[in-house]
Amino acid sequence: MDYVSALLPPVVMAAFFIGLVVTIVKSQGGPNKAKEDAAVDAALARAEAARQPGGSTAS
Repeated sequence: MDYVSALLPPVVMAAFFIGLVVTIVKSQGGPNKAKEDAAVDAALARAEAARQPGGSTAS
């Protein structure tokens, strides 16, 4: 029975990891994709705008 107690934690962790990956893959796209893409684009634009003034004064 020692082999069962030795193998149980990795098997349980693997099952949870597979479930996590499946959940992430299933949640990609769908009706919220455009909203998520817009949020990322806005964050990138803010980061770019904040970075440019510092870069232009250093030149």
